[in-house]
Amino acid sequence: MQMQQKEGLAQQNLVGTLKSNTSFSTFINAIDKAGLTASLDGTEQYTLFAPTDEAFSALPAGTLDRLLQPANKDELASLVNYHLVSGRKTTADVGKWQSARTVQGQAAPIKVAEGTLSVDGAHVTRPDIMARNGVIHGIDKVNIPEAKPH
Repeated sequence: MQMQQKEGLAQQNLVGTLKSNTSFSTFINAIDKAGLTASLDGTEQYTLFAPTDEAFSALPAGTLDRLLQPANKDELASLVNYHLVSGRKTTADVGKWQSARTVQGQAAPIKVAEGTLSVDGAHVTRPDIMARNGVIHGIDKVNIPEAKPH
């Protein structure tokens, strides 16, 4: 049954697959506000480390509201892109890496400890959710990229 569900979801793109899963509504909103929905609707393959709604609720008070304001669109896009890697990679693939080169430009450290894969400290709690144009790995923490010097 599990495999059939994954195969059915693979007919949708990354955004559609996220939308069909109730745990990622905050991240979908962030993708939309950052103006990145069209990028993730296309045919290019991506690996998406998607923070769950619970991960967003763990951010310091006011952080999410600030990021979602139109004036902070670039910072929000940077945050979303820090959760995105070019190419379709399963947890088995990612687990062989020491770091992931994100679309945002910074490398996110990868660790495997006691059978758990983590990306920049965020544990993969929902691995290998297949989409037509990539793979989604649900994570338990929102990773914040380093601020770029001006």
